[in-house]
Amino acid sequence: MIARVRAGEPEAYAELVRAHTGIALRAAAALGAGADAEDVVQQAFVKAYCSLGRFRDGAAFKPWLLAIVANETRNTVRTAARQRTLAGREAAFVEAEPLIPESADPAVATLETERRAALLAALEKLSEEHRLVVTYRYLLEMDEPETAQALGWPRGTVKSRLNRALRRLGRLLPDFQPREGGDERE
Repeated sequence: MIARVRAGEPEAYAELVRAHTGIALRAAAALGAGADAEDVVQQAFVKAYCSLGRFRDGAAFKPWLLAIVANETRNTVRTAARQRTLAGREAAFVEAEPLIPESADPAVATLETERRAALLAALEKLSEEHRLVVTYRYLLEMDEPETAQALGWPRGTVKSRLNRALRRLGRLLPDFQPREGGDERE
């Protein structure tokens, strides 16, 4: 696909944009862009297009793009007049992707909303590097190699920081039980 874009096929880049807009919006929102998530993603796609000459042949596009999204998000947050509140981040993240189907039991939906709010509050208490690794691995559902590539860290660093972050989350969320059918703590 990248070769087609480099060969001058604008529709090929449009396909990449369509395929990766959802995950890019989720990343921007989860990393703190809030209401600016769409602007961050648009700017990230422009920067990615302009930087395609530096894209390594054979590399995965998604982690490369998400690294650009993370940098754009950081720049946007740093230049904002004030820090986004946790409530603003949560609202932006929830708007980026519906998490609970309308047909869900209201009691289950309420519990899921409370669990999510507690998790986001606990994530805020982590260091930036721990929050990033948890966000990429679990909220954005990237595998370990993709996370390492997106963050520009060796895989061993991803493993160790993720392990420390999950232990810290376990201490911050001692009452959370694993979801049915899973053994990971939320």
